[in-house]
Amino acid sequence: MILDRFRLDGEVALVTGGARGIGRAVALGLAEAGADIAVLDRLDPAETIAAVAARGRRAVPLTHDLAALDPDGAAAILDEVAATLGRVGILVNNAGVIRRAPALDYPAADWAETLAVDLSAPFYLAQAVARRAVAADAAARVVNVCSLLSFQGGATVPAYAAAKSGLAGLTRALANEWAPLGINVNAIAPGYLATDLTAAVRADPARGPAMLARIPAGRWGEPEDVQGAVVFLCSSAASYLHGVVLPIDGGWLAW
Repeated sequence: MILDRFRLDGEVALVTGGARGIGRAVALGLAEAGADIAVLDRLDPAETIAAVAARGRRAVPLTHDLAALDPDGAAAILDEVAATLGRVGILVNNAGVIRRAPALDYPAADWAETLAVDLSAPFYLAQAVARRAVAADAAARVVNVCSLLSFQGGATVPAYAAAKSGLAGLTRALANEWAPLGINVNAIAPGYLATDLTAAVRADPARGPAMLARIPAGRWGEPEDVQGAVVFLCSSAASYLHGVVLPIDGGWLAW
C-alpha cells in the first residue's frame, strides 16, 4: 500500500533544535509516523520528550550547544543515541541561530557563532550519520532546514544568509556523493513561520505588514506546516529524491 511507504516504524531520528518551534513540530510529526526520537537542544527539551512519549514512541533528550561541535563531538552524540535508541537513520538538522546587525558593523563573534551552528554543525552530524550508515550497509535520510534566505539575501543578517545559502549548497553536494550509497540528503526551506526566529521581523511595523501582504497564502506559516514534507523526505516514498531544497513558504518565492 502506498500509504505504508510513508511510515517510519523502526526508525531512529535525531532532531536538532527540537525543544520548540519547527524542531518540536518535526519531532512530533516523525513520532506520529512511527519513529523514535532523540531531541537535541541547548534548551531543556522536556516538553518535546513528553509529547513524543504521549504518542507512544521512545524519546531521549540531549542537551548540547552546537556552536562548539566538531567531528568527534558529532560522533559522541550519535554514540549516545545508539546506546539508548539504536543507530540514527534519520537526521533533521534544524537547529539554528540568527544574529541581526548591519553588515558594516557585523560583529565577528556573531559571524563565527552563526556559521558554526547553522552550517558546520549540520555537516559534522550528517557526516557522522553517513559514516555509520555505510559501515552498517544501511540506508539513511538527512533533511537540512534551510530558509528563504537560501535563495535571497535578506538584510542585516549576512551570516544567516551565508550559512543558509551554504547549507543549500551542502545539501546538493552531499546528495551527489551519497546517493549511490543509499543515503538521501534533501532540505526544506521554510518561509516566514510564526517562531521565535522570525519574531523580530514579524513585529517590525515597517516590514511586518508588507511582508505578510506579499505571502500569497495570506498568513504567517505555523511550525506544523513543515511536518508533512519532512515525514515524506524521511520516508521510503522519497527514496528517489536527492538534493532537493523544498520551499514551504506560502507561495512567497512564486510571487
